[in-house]
Amino acid sequence: MGDSKLEIQLTGDEALVFFEWISRFNERDDVTFAEQAEQRVLWDIQAMLEKVLVEPFDPNYDRLVSAARDSVRDEV
Repeated sequence: MGDSKLEIQLTGDEALVFFEWISRFNERDDVTFAEQAEQRVLWDIQAMLEKVLVEPFDPNYDRLVSAARDSVRDEV
């Protein structure tokens, strides 16, 4: 695969839910990676999402994340 690019498409709600999770995960101190490259990839994905999402800067961020989770979650 090397330097070839791979595109993954997410809905806005999926991107917001994933961003919230990856942000919390990257703040943890008790995470063990098999290789530092794994951590680097997570940091890079978080940075990519930060460049395109405006919701993290919205004063109603928590409400927006909650609504996105409701939209993405499986129906019971």
